[in-house]
Amino acid sequence: MAIASNTGVISGKTRVVAIVADPIGHVRTPQAFNALMAQRGVDAVMVPFHVQQQDFASFMATAPLIRSLAGLVVTIPFKETILSHCTELTDAARRVGAVNIVRFADAGNGARSVIGSNFDGAGFFGGLLAQGHQVAGRRVYLAGAGGAAKAIAHALAEQGIAALGIYNRSAERAEQLAQDLRAHHPQLQVHLADAAPADYTLAINSTSLGLNEGDALPFSPDRLPAGAVVAEAVMKTDVTPLLARAGERGLTVHFGRHMMEVQIERMAQFLNLI
Repeated sequence: MAIASNTGVISGKTRVVAIVADPIGHVRTPQAFNALMAQRGVDAVMVPFHVQQQDFASFMATAPLIRSLAGLVVTIPFKETILSHCTELTDAARRVGAVNIVRFADAGNGARSVIGSNFDGAGFFGGLLAQGHQVAGRRVYLAGAGGAAKAIAHALAEQGIAALGIYNRSAERAEQLAQDLRAHHPQLQVHLADAAPADYTLAINSTSLGLNEGDALPFSPDRLPAGAVVAEAVMKTDVTPLLARAGERGLTVHFGRHMMEVQIERMAQFLNLI
């Protein structure tokens, strides 16, 4: 029985994109990406690859050998780990020190290069803009200091936010991100924050908290001012416990999937599929 693909049937010419994570069950990018490929009539599919952390180096040593594999979308917990496996980095990936997509390309003599980029920041900002949320001049609170947080922080700094408060369970990682932002964006007021933000008009969760049932809230939205926007990068479900709590308080909520919706076309372009 033939397997349906975006152009009708998966064949030996179908280009494959893998999304790599550990765990993998929460990912929603394949559905959106494959819908885009179907809409454009492109013979390509995205499939989930569950790679455990202890196996990631072995996986990256062999993945470029699969010639039908156009590239990888990379998510938690591999956005920083994958840097050492890339042969080239785009300016965006180099600036934030994290990668969320790689493209495999012929490098001659049978070798393939691994080109890493990052669309998390542009995707998050684009998602906010698409929902009518301007960011210039805002005081922003960011929970997290990992790969997604770095990309989001740099993107919002470039868009003219007034100040950024960073909260992370590891204060050392939060300070490291703050120092990096001060070096790249000297006009930005950056400070460390706590788990109960109070004077911000945009509060963002870029941690993994909310992926699993029973997770603690990444921060409390209870002291945020009326009219504040509470935004997620988690996209397993639209209404995470954080957004449910924010909604109960009458705050504006912004779903994690909006970031993904903006990224998928840019990812397809980066992979030379459209």
